Amino acid sequence: MKTNSFMLPRLSIMMFLQYFITGAWMVTLGLVLSKHGLSSIIGTAFSVGGIATIISPIFVGMLADRFFPSEKIMGVLHIISGIVLFSVPSQIQSGNATMILVLIFLHKLLYQPTGAISNNIVFNSVKNAEKHFPVIRVFGTIGYITVGILIGQLGFSGSDITFKIASIMSFILGIYSFTLPHTPPPAKGKPFSIRDLLFLDAFALLKDRNYLIFMICTMALFIVNATYTSFASVFFSDVGFTNVASIMTIGQMSEVIFMLIMPLFFMRFGVKNMLIFGIGGFILRCILLGFGAPQMVFMILAIALYGTCQDFFFVTGEIYTSQKADAKIKAQAQSLLKTFTWGFGMFIGSFISGQMYNNIVTTKGVESIPQWTIFWMYPAIVAVIILILFITMFNGKKKKAAQDNMIGLDMH
Repeated sequence: MKTNSFMLPRLSIMMFLQYFITGAWMVTLGLVLSKHGLSSIIGTAFSVGGIATIISPIFVGMLADRFFPSEKIMGVLHIISGIVLFSVPSQIQSGNATMILVLIFLHKLLYQPTGAISNNIVFNSVKNAEKHFPVIRVFGTIGYITVGILIGQLGFSGSDITFKIASIMSFILGIYSFTLPHTPPPAKGKPFSIRDLLFLDAFALLKDRNYLIFMICTMALFIVNATYTSFASVFFSDVGFTNVASIMTIGQMSEVIFMLIMPLFFMRFGVKNMLIFGIGGFILRCILLGFGAPQMVFMILAIALYGTCQDFFFVTGEIYTSQKADAKIKAQAQSLLKTFTWGFGMFIGSFISGQMYNNIVTTKGVESIPQWTIFWMYPAIVAVIILILFITMFNGKKKKAAQDNMIGLDMH
């Protein structure tokens, strides 16, 4: 194990590139497809990513966990993923919707496991990793913000060149990964277990009425979240923003701020109130988007609420899951939560929002703002129903958040 002074910069670069890749294309995917006459597949494009999230741990994740060193499997996955990303622009230009969806699915299938793999490399390479991980991980958010500002300022928010930028960075990270410290597969030699693979032990948590309510509300709220993820870039373009990618990085900036203050709020208000604040953030964001356009101040406030929505609900949910799960199934429980949110929630939410968009928003530019008002009211109503359900049926007790519960939680 190398000294931290030498290792921390290397791993920080890894994290920077890791999230630079997804930030390059995913934030403005909807806008790119819209600009090329492919608006009808925006929802489906994000939905296939949800399917990939569900199945990638079963296939790719198993290989990474049991058979190959983390740095090598990460290198191979990013290089192949880079080839896939490089192929997307030509299909966009030719209007081949089916092949675009296939390529996005393949990329997500390859990319999704690398988040957990990169975390594994950090925890196996650095002394006192729990202490240093937040510093390393924040460089991922910096990478996400950096590429958003870069693409926006260069005028590429609606261009398919974003995929080529992501592809180049994927190649670079793929090659760089082979220089990272040797990290043996964490589950090498352990007997294969279908219970571990399908998180069957973690399903026992759903016997707890409070956790079941939490999981139902979380998946439902992620359906609301998927609406924003899929169509925010298209909406902000219609409102009149020209540098959409740059403007939307305000969300990631606010996420960093809310993450820093979150421990204080958590200790003061407890799980239930934090989750309520998070749901309230979703409702307020939808209202601002629906009735605030095209006023710049309301649009900026709506984007900045990303930090409240992401940290106060989803990150708090990860902490709550860690508290509820026994030590032996903590990893399974977090994987189950990801499957229900970034998997099923993203799939269902993107599909539904895609149908809504195709039927409600039929014009472009400022003329479409009244239609967008109707569009954003649907997720707002869903979020209000979730809030009522959660307040009346969830009885979580206020708990003090241990510092180590804040370690290793993803920010997107």
